[in-house]
Amino acid sequence: MNERQRLQELLLDKSYRQGTFTLTSGKTSDFYVDGKQTTLDAEGGYLCGRLLYKLIQDHSETISGVGGMTLGADPLVTAVSLVSHLADNPIPAFIVRKEAKGHGTGNYIEGKNNLAPGAVVALVEDVVTTGGTLLKVIERVENEGFKVGLVATIVDRQEGGAEVLAAQGYPLKAVFTREQLIGKG
Repeated sequence: MNERQRLQELLLDKSYRQGTFTLTSGKTSDFYVDGKQTTLDAEGGYLCGRLLYKLIQDHSETISGVGGMTLGADPLVTAVSLVSHLADNPIPAFIVRKEAKGHGTGNYIEGKNNLAPGAVVALVEDVVTTGGTLLKVIERVENEGFKVGLVATIVDRQEGGAEVLAAQGYPLKAVFTREQLIGKG
């Protein structure tokens, strides 16, 4: 079994649920992928880091930072950064806050001092539905002077997020689409 197949097995076991769920977008769905149940698992987090790092390595532009919106992206950016270090190609991680820090520096982005001004970065997310969260992250990251070179997710629910991001010039790369993960269109 390769790493992608093993991650699929873990996602289906730990993260995939059927029922009636309200998503972040406000939509209701007959299934839910609680990515954190897999990304916070030792093996699952490692595999997510490996596979997202591979997407970053396959990207044509040099990526010099990896980040995303807290809380869903936190374990992912850490995993990718650690995997990159083990591969002798360290990529620092950063986290985008939902609200600006209310004290101290007032930052939206934690870890930005590890990035060069104007750095090209990858943004990651565990699950993408409408792309709304990623659009907020893109705006905040670009407002800080960084360039978004890649947007990647573990699971693309295939509910419009990839199209919304592509329309803004940010094609979405996914480890799994909904169809690849659960076999339904």
